[in-house]
Amino acid sequence: MNKIEIIARRILGWKLNTWDKWYDYENGIFIQGFQPEQSLDHAMLIVKRLEELGFTYTTKGVSEVCFNEVCATGDTLAQAITNAAYSLADNSTIADEWL
Repeated sequence: MNKIEIIARRILGWKLNTWDKWYDYENGIFIQGFQPEQSLDHAMLIVKRLEELGFTYTTKGVSEVCFNEVCATGDTLAQAITNAAYSLADNSTIADEWL
């Protein structure tokens, strides 16, 4: 799985419908072209979900983001959010414990 798939599946709880379309069972909607590294709106979906799960979102400027103690940087805020979420999802059992 790539970074986007890990975030979509483990954090957001989405299922892949077609190669570029995800299904959000919780809200009953399809998400086409999910690209959180390029879209701040998409990245903020990750922030919202992690906050619902009890994580605290903090920023340090426009290129560093932390979810609790897990921090990451990026060229943009959207990239930093995506990188921090990926670090969290790839190195924890978030999917097993909270989803």
